[in-house]
Amino acid sequence: LALVHRSSSAPTPGASLRSPSPARALVRRSRRQTGARERKRSRVDTRGALQDATGRLAMAFACAAAATSVTARCGNVTSAISAKNAGFTTGGSSKVMPAQQPAARAARALARRSNLRVSAVITPPQPTSHPNTARPDVTLRPVSAAAVDSSKALEQFRSMGGASRYASEAKSSIVSIGLTIHTAPVSMRERLAVPEDKWEEAVKALCSYPHVEEAGILSTCNRMEIYVVALSWHRGVREVEEWMSQYSGIPLEELREHLFLLRDQDATGHLLKVSGGLDSVVMGEGQILAQVKNVFALGEHVEGFGRHLSGLFKAAITAGKRVRSETSIASGAVSVSSAAAELVQMKLPGNSFEGCSVMIVGAGTMSRLLVKHLASKRCTEITIVNRSRGRVEELAADFPEVNIKIALMEDFKTLAASHDVIFTAASTGIIITKEDLAGMAPAGEPVGRQRRLVDIAVPRNVDANCGEDPNTIVYNVDDLKELVELNKGARERAADEAAVMLKEEQASFEAWRDSLETVPTIKRLRNKAELIRASELDKAMTKLGDGLTKKQLKAVEELSKSIVNKLLHGPMQALRSDGTDASEVGETLVNMHALEKMFDLKNEGLPNDRGDTRGGRK
Repeated sequence: LALVHRSSSAPTPGASLRSPSPARALVRRSRRQTGARERKRSRVDTRGALQDATGRLAMAFACAAAATSVTARCGNVTSAISAKNAGFTTGGSSKVMPAQQPAARAARALARRSNLRVSAVITPPQPTSHPNTARPDVTLRPVSAAAVDSSKALEQFRSMGGASRYASEAKSSIVSIGLTIHTAPVSMRERLAVPEDKWEEAVKALCSYPHVEEAGILSTCNRMEIYVVALSWHRGVREVEEWMSQYSGIPLEELREHLFLLRDQDATGHLLKVSGGLDSVVMGEGQILAQVKNVFALGEHVEGFGRHLSGLFKAAITAGKRVRSETSIASGAVSVSSAAAELVQMKLPGNSFEGCSVMIVGAGTMSRLLVKHLASKRCTEITIVNRSRGRVEELAADFPEVNIKIALMEDFKTLAASHDVIFTAASTGIIITKEDLAGMAPAGEPVGRQRRLVDIAVPRNVDANCGEDPNTIVYNVDDLKELVELNKGARERAADEAAVMLKEEQASFEAWRDSLETVPTIKRLRNKAELIRASELDKAMTKLGDGLTKKQLKAVEELSKSIVNKLLHGPMQALRSDGTDASEVGETLVNMHALEKMFDLKNEGLPNDRGDTRGGRK
């Protein structure tokens, strides 16, 4: 081109100055074509850069939106599905369903143009029109396609029952945490024991934590259980553990090894089981029901023992009474001491200790239990023989309702001749023989003139040949064990019946508790109606001016209140339930959510959202 340009630089003679030569035209056309190609290449590069940037931005926003939506609204489902499909590796080959192929191809093409690596996310399975076709539980999809279709996936997830319509709503949990004879030694339980005079102080201390709304403590010799209503149950548990560690001085790490933790229905069911005697060392024993009643009585005037726990303990008392009145779980002796007292009472002519003179040999644990069971059978005159007076005096102080006479061991044989029923629980070996009995006068008329010797000591206190005496009836540990096992079997059968009753009582309590969910909605609806009424009344009064008398003003205000009350009567009735019928409670909750949506009550505040938590179950 340079040569042509140089050769054609001088004009040809006779040629017009305005008409370019063929060589010059060729140069100009070449330059135009080169410039067009450069401009086209520049436009292509610019368009590609824009497409690349747009693709990157679109995918970034789509990934962020999908991650936020799925994480916030699906909760633990993503982690559960991921755990199930731990074998899948993102970024590798993945199976794409036919309905998803166009979106997947588009995503891959965009990724290739943008020089991006396409990852994969796990989404719920898609519905199929072929029920017999085998479908995998999980489908791996490109993240861009999942982002575009995230809202549809969530809707499908809800339709599959994976998300409850009430799952996003905050609801307080009832939590039970503590120690029992089954989980912790007595040395630890006694450090956490809360006496009655410190009960209110302990409840107030627990309720001072930010996530504990209500608190109650069941503290006995066999258990120390704390029941709380927690706004956030895991934070509430952490705060209760902190209080327990501070109160007892036991390090939290050591304490946690012995704690049990139950939540909501597990916690409420546990308290009903405890009150019914099904969790006691001696199944069906009645002392625990009295201790549950005592907790309810202590909390009756304590602010932190609120409506939910008051209702729970009232339900536990009702359940405990019903179990004992409608089953035989509390009948029949299940310990050697109680069996000894029960067996003698059954064998006496009048099935009563009335008129009998009773003696106990020994002052140990077995003797203490004997005094307890004999006192419950209205035996109030007992002579206790022991080697020393100290322990017998302690027994007499612990049972002031029983007239206990104290005697020493050297006077045993002399005193035995004047007693009708003798229980032996000493650690001294044989203390009475057939020869000793032969020198004694027969027993009195209330026992049919036959003396009863009940030997519950090991080794035995009563010689084996004593049963040969015609005026004596001897019972030993083997005779008592047979009765104990028989009674244990009867109590276990009664426990099965009691479990059914406890389930019924628990269902009744849970229905009552669910019915309380409508209380905030009722307050919000009334509050909103009152604000509207007051606002519209003020507008009307402004328009009417000062021409109305006080009587007329009062009549207008009463009219506005009456209109509001009549309009709210139907919705309020739809929100009220006594909690006795679970289906009725479910219908009430449906009505509640409908009214919240209609009147936009979710965004309505209350003067005090926590409201009055006092009161009990009605």
